[in-house]
Amino acid sequence: MDKNHKIKFVFTGCVGAGKTTAIATISEVVPISTEAKPTEDSVVRRKSSTTVAMDYGELTLEDGEKIYLYGTPGQRRFDFMCHLLTKGALGLIVLVDNTHPDPMGELDYFLNLNAAFLNQGAAVIGVTHYDMSTKPSVDDYYQCLAERGDPWPVLHVDVRKSEDVNLLLNTLLTTLEYA
Repeated sequence: MDKNHKIKFVFTGCVGAGKTTAIATISEVVPISTEAKPTEDSVVRRKSSTTVAMDYGELTLEDGEKIYLYGTPGQRRFDFMCHLLTKGALGLIVLVDNTHPDPMGELDYFLNLNAAFLNQGAAVIGVTHYDMSTKPSVDDYYQCLAERGDPWPVLHVDVRKSEDVNLLLNTLLTTLEYA
């Protein structure tokens, strides 16, 4: 990669999908997080705090180059942050909570929200909470993506495990390399 070009990846997805946790799991610096007490009833039932602006972390590659990690808020009233945070990004990690009442609808929503970015960028889909619900399956996600005409890889991940988050990033890097 060109040394003057920053490697910036953005994690997005619904509330509770694991964006803040994923960044905290692999960041080499103390992550910056804008957590606040939620005000929406649907969020209050799920979490005691939620991201309201962004999360930020860093990771260093073997050659010393930095990867800058950003996480978007999951609440829809903060959707404008997706557009701000994806400016200059190379790739998008869409996390989908498999225990959500409508995980496929959430996938569709976040892909549509980021459609302008995805016309030029790449994505990888990380299905979280798969240990709590294996439905829909990874194959179901691939079917949904095929119907949309989207080529993105799908992995079920536990964002509390650094090897799983690193797998998401490596898969995204590979997707970018061969795009």
